[in-house]
Amino acid sequence: MSGFEQSLVFAIDGGGDFLSGLMAVGSGTVIAQLVSFPEHNSLGLFYLETIRYLGCGMFDEYKVMGLAPYGDPDRYRELFAQFYELLDSGGYRVHLDRIGPALLRNIQVRRKGMPFTQQHRDVSASLQEALERIVFHTLRHHRKATGMTRLCLAGGVAHNCTLNGKLLYSGLFDDIFVQPAAHDAGCALGAALMVSSELGRPAPRERLPDVYWGPDLGNEQATELELNAWSGHLDIQRSDDIASSAADWMANGAVIGWVQGRSEFGPRALGNRSILADPRPAENKDRINAVVKKRESYRPFAPSALEEDASEFFELPDGTRQLPFMNFVVRVREAKGNVLGAITHVDGTARLQTVSRKTNPAYWDVINAFKKRTSLPILLNTSFNNNAEPIVQSVSDAITTFLTTDLDGLVVGPFLVRKRPASLQDWSALAASLPPYASLHRVRSHIAPDRQETVCEIRMGHSAHSSMRISPELFEILMRIEGEASLGSLFDTALLDQAKREDLVKELRLVWELRGVRLHPLHAACRHDNVQSGT
Repeated sequence: MSGFEQSLVFAIDGGGDFLSGLMAVGSGTVIAQLVSFPEHNSLGLFYLETIRYLGCGMFDEYKVMGLAPYGDPDRYRELFAQFYELLDSGGYRVHLDRIGPALLRNIQVRRKGMPFTQQHRDVSASLQEALERIVFHTLRHHRKATGMTRLCLAGGVAHNCTLNGKLLYSGLFDDIFVQPAAHDAGCALGAALMVSSELGRPAPRERLPDVYWGPDLGNEQATELELNAWSGHLDIQRSDDIASSAADWMANGAVIGWVQGRSEFGPRALGNRSILADPRPAENKDRINAVVKKRESYRPFAPSALEEDASEFFELPDGTRQLPFMNFVVRVREAKGNVLGAITHVDGTARLQTVSRKTNPAYWDVINAFKKRTSLPILLNTSFNNNAEPIVQSVSDAITTFLTTDLDGLVVGPFLVRKRPASLQDWSALAASLPPYASLHRVRSHIAPDRQETVCEIRMGHSAHSSMRISPELFEILMRIEGEASLGSLFDTALLDQAKREDLVKELRLVWELRGVRLHPLHAACRHDNVQSGT
């Protein structure tokens, strides 16, 4: 945790090297293992095996965690009690083979894309309760046996923020630290730390203050050049007080993309690659889920609060002031729940991030500017991406996501960006190319039980299951591309009239939104690289 203070270390994962986790005592750079948990007793697989019958798969665990507060764990508590045993000395046993047959007998299995029923919500709640019961059983024993008052959590299951929040409130430990990239991506951090230590340059043994370690936005000149390359589509203004300008937008109802400095390591957007909005109107949650993130309507959004003001709005245990990595669910103060409609979950909780002026002054400034306008030191914060891609990294990523979602504004460095109504000529000036993962196919397909026809599609990856249908006209256009080509030249070669060009631009924009094709200014990447290198 910091210095040479000892702490209990609990790694809870799905599996790897035939193990699913371990319990240890950490002191300085030494970790002394107490017990390990075999893969057949995996809590990660316990969760994953259950959610398969809710129409979810690997990496969808967080969706079920968000669904659980809508359910009642009483309904399936006895059923779930058949899936695990609590043993002496903090041990446990899970029966993965019992889960499927029991759920098949007791619930209507949900297929992906189907609506969630109350049955599915109740199963989610029972699953979450079972996980918490097992983890608390194990930790209570080892807390007593070791006398450790500090806890470190790692492994994919440590991203279960609801569980983490209950541990925080339990008082079982005086201090809890959760590795902010607790899933498999954290292995990269561990490998770097190990090699650094072997080379005689060990990292400082101190509590991790931030994870802004990703690619940098770049210098202002490069950013401006890249934005200007989209001048037919974007209105760009430079602001001398970007925090105040962005706060004005949000106080007046805008939902914005916010891109500053270096991106975050790990799965959470922590204020450098974020979508931001006013946390008060409940309709902001529905709007962002529907037209920006394009995801399930029940999914909650997180608040980012100024560190010094957070306890006024959220019930924080005594001594807890800093929750910088958005990995604990905490209770919203009852008097504030109605005010914070966009970030308060159905059970009165929120996945809080506290923001320090020291670790992220730019993000602190924009929240503080919003506070000056609204008396509220909090913003709604969610990752800057749509449902077709990971969190944006570069200026180019930010522009693409901005133009393919219904965001009201974009803030990149010191620049305020709005959309302009682009003409057919503006679209025709863009280049088109296929992403490395996309390929074109013309195949025979059943359009009725007794009828086949030839269809055109773009496949994303190697599977025909990840494909999108496109028109024969667009297929022929894309087949002409070698590397990249301007849309105007492609339209000219195909001898298309204006009406057909407009139709194809509309179709291309839909395919672009799903990242089946890339649209970008001609050679924009080369110009950007030249500015970065000073040539």
